[in-house]
Amino acid sequence: MSEAVTPRVAAWLQRALDDPEGFWREAADAIGWFEKPNRIFEQPDPPSFRWFGGGTTNIAYNALDAHVAAGRGDRTALIAVDERGGRRTRTYAELLVEVERIAAALRGVGIGRGDRVTIYMPTCLESIAAMLAAMRIGAVHLVVFAGFGAGALGDRIRASGSRLVLTADLTFRKGKDVELKPIVDAALAGKHPVERVVVLERRPGTATLTDRDITWEAFLAAGEEHGDGHEEMEAGDPAFILATSGTTARPKLAVHGHGGYQVHIVSMARWLFGMTPDDVWWCISDIGWIVGHAYMIHAPLIIGCTTIAYEGALDHPETDAAWQRMAEERVTGVFSSPTAIRALMRYGDEGPARHDLSRVERVVSAGEVLNPPAWEWLTNVFDGRVPVIDHMWQTETGGPIFGNPYGVELLAVKPGSAGIPMPGIEAQVVTPEGDPVPAGEKGLMVLRRPFPGLITTLWGEPERYVTDYWRRIPGQEVYYVGDAAHVDEDGYVWFAGRADEIINIAAHRLGTIEVETAFLRHPAVAEAGVTGRPDDLRGEVIAAFVVLKAGHDGSEELRADLLRTLRHELGPIAVVGELTFVDTLPKTRSGKIMRRVLKAAVLQRDPGDITTIEDEGSVEEARAAVAELRAALDGG
Repeated sequence: MSEAVTPRVAAWLQRALDDPEGFWREAADAIGWFEKPNRIFEQPDPPSFRWFGGGTTNIAYNALDAHVAAGRGDRTALIAVDERGGRRTRTYAELLVEVERIAAALRGVGIGRGDRVTIYMPTCLESIAAMLAAMRIGAVHLVVFAGFGAGALGDRIRASGSRLVLTADLTFRKGKDVELKPIVDAALAGKHPVERVVVLERRPGTATLTDRDITWEAFLAAGEEHGDGHEEMEAGDPAFILATSGTTARPKLAVHGHGGYQVHIVSMARWLFGMTPDDVWWCISDIGWIVGHAYMIHAPLIIGCTTIAYEGALDHPETDAAWQRMAEERVTGVFSSPTAIRALMRYGDEGPARHDLSRVERVVSAGEVLNPPAWEWLTNVFDGRVPVIDHMWQTETGGPIFGNPYGVELLAVKPGSAGIPMPGIEAQVVTPEGDPVPAGEKGLMVLRRPFPGLITTLWGEPERYVTDYWRRIPGQEVYYVGDAAHVDEDGYVWFAGRADEIINIAAHRLGTIEVETAFLRHPAVAEAGVTGRPDDLRGEVIAAFVVLKAGHDGSEELRADLLRTLRHELGPIAVVGELTFVDTLPKTRSGKIMRRVLKAAVLQRDPGDITTIEDEGSVEEARAAVAELRAALDGG
């Protein structure tokens, strides 16, 4: 083990390697079980596997009832705030009452164990309570981000077989009311399994209700004669379904259960984030993303801290609104994404300097690589006092798989690296043929064995689960992460981008992340997205899309300066075919730049599924910018 990994951490990692079942048995003891598991790991028919056989538990029960029963019901569980100044708080006891009412209401409209419920709502008190209520009664919920179009919503409803949709009439975004109910109506225009739509009216009397629809109040009233108790769920029983983030052409519905997922997210919250019951935790996310599930709702509540849920834009009504929120709520831990960090960076240092951020103890980031310039900026915002910790995971993994174990012992931070494999994560970088590559050499990241947070299937597509994740490397059954990476001499992992996004310039392989990071070294650049474009001479060249910081305008002089910066950082192999200034980049809600959309714009082809994109207008902007550049070149 490298000297960069301390003896304490090295021993901890080794224990997980030497006795993985004993290691995870100990981790499982830290959550509540109605019946403790009598089998830790089973794999009778690889790649299929099971964790914590014989154990029964319930995520929602451990998140609420367990605290109330232990006398901690008066502690603040949830602070739900929005960009318009709305603020609602609930203690653990109060939130349990809300969840029990919705649990009874779900039973009142015929929803029970194993039934699917689609939640198409803003990140608010009612949606979070509904998620917990569904799990409480053993129903399986699917959250669809409140902003996706009717096509995406309808596809997910049908694929999940949802009998019930919970929605709201509107959500808030940058000072505007964004209507949701018409999108639900359009999504249900064709054939579908939905029997009822429940509508939370935030602006009463304005939504059009049909015979199929009932108001939130009527929904709650329907539960008055029904039980609100919890179900004891087997470890492998599904808790929720969530679509992957859409960097592939067709979304996949990942299924997470009550047992393994719960053990994994709580363990990683403690080991990586150092989360404790004393924390005021702000996960800057949305309920439509796995981070919103795991680290805005589930793990913080199971551990017993105060968690903050936010609806709206981080920079509204003022550009320093996020910093003001951190100060006012006395936040101790922040979970953000590189996209959010770079967006705040565009506004400079004045915003955070106006607010007291002294309570913040650490910031963690995931969604994509936190480029060193963004890491340096955020570190300086906190005067170097607060560790800024990048880590990596996926919807499919449930929680972190690479990171820096702040909660055990903080290792040296290497900006741009995702850290080291977490305990129980047997990672390796290999060639496309499956041969291990030496330190420092790029290859494909794979995982050699399952771990508790990893999904065991895709909803309705078990064969696709096997072929997409476990049969990608010839002759081997290893989990295919889908990212290109290398491991350095200290064991730290460096991700270069998706495996299919490597740019091959005259036999030199450049990762999209390292090219984008090089552009971010320029003081005028807020964000950059790059992809490869075919080139007759070199095979491929770089097509770059650059978002500038406030106060900077695109010009030929700036374009030339950016190219000089890139050449200085990466050398002459980084050949740029075109560099286009844009206002936004197409990104998923998890903060990943959708580079295949950039490639589609460059190649003038259909980008495929873009239903998980944050701002569909940015796709058209990218296409228009490339078309404008081509026109200029043709005219010249």
